[in-house]
Amino acid sequence: MADARIFYQEDCNLELLQGKKIAIIGYGSQGHAHALNLTESGCDVIIGLYEGSKSWKKAEEQGFNVYTAAEAAKQADIIMILINDEKQADMYKKDIAPNLEAGNMLMFAHGFNINYKCIVPPADVDVTMIAPKAPGHTVRSEYQEGKGTPCLVAVYQDATGKALDMALAYGAGIGGSRAGILETTFRTETETDLFGEQAVLCGGVCKLMQTGFEVLCEAGYDPRNAYFECIHEMKLIVDLIYQSGFAGMRYSISNTAEYGDYITGPKIITDDTKEAMKKVLADIQDGTFASEFLQDMSPAGRQVHFQAMRQKAAEHPSEEVGEEIRKLYSWNDESGKLINN
Repeated sequence: MADARIFYQEDCNLELLQGKKIAIIGYGSQGHAHALNLTESGCDVIIGLYEGSKSWKKAEEQGFNVYTAAEAAKQADIIMILINDEKQADMYKKDIAPNLEAGNMLMFAHGFNINYKCIVPPADVDVTMIAPKAPGHTVRSEYQEGKGTPCLVAVYQDATGKALDMALAYGAGIGGSRAGILETTFRTETETDLFGEQAVLCGGVCKLMQTGFEVLCEAGYDPRNAYFECIHEMKLIVDLIYQSGFAGMRYSISNTAEYGDYITGPKIITDDTKEAMKKVLADIQDGTFASEFLQDMSPAGRQVHFQAMRQKAAEHPSEEVGEEIRKLYSWNDESGKLINN
């Protein structure tokens, strides 16, 4: 969307949420951040969970009234679904759909289930999205510091004529308008988010680091040295890019490193790599990936492929080396876990 707008504090009216009851369905990473931020912004928030959820007690201890998802949806004017993608459609059908009323607003932080029509809401409710571009703990910590996390906003269905304004009010409530809320669509958010995760941020970066680690180890270098050079230092480079872009990163590294960047990057990321990325995007756009994912995660699929891949990834030699090296970091405890996280 070339002419997409960016909304800030002055574009959002938080008062539109006054008198509205907001149900946050799920109390994980994003759920707890949305709920706490909205509450501190003066909103009326309740939590919806499945019976027996481990998060039930935690949410109550943090001051929330907790109900089953069905009861929370029945009470609420605004329902934000923040549970795993693969669980949303069944939960919606069972708990949300029977309790929706005309004029309610159904919200998502990712467009997956709407885009692939796993969830098809009735025509008399608003369907919107506020998608923070950070994990929940960052959404929370930035808000607490008086800052905000950039968000995306999208309207899929505007039954009331006020869907965008209400979504922006919600975005302001979690602190997004302090940083900026970029206008998009459910389709664009879904396709770009999945592509970024698969081809670059998770699939691409992890495989690149692990392959570099393997090449050095197979050449006879100490695995600890390989870990430092190919995995540990990734954060240093990404932080520089995050702060000041590629040019700023290159300004901060040595001329030797910058020269190697220019001549070697194209040897690794080739035209064939780009074609493979295009195929990844095509599979996302036509629903191939979504279909495979949902089948594997279904009761029939029993997550067999998913769990096998997870186990294989956990057994990569870099994991054992990394566990030992991370114990050396001053910001970790002796087990290699972050302190105060």
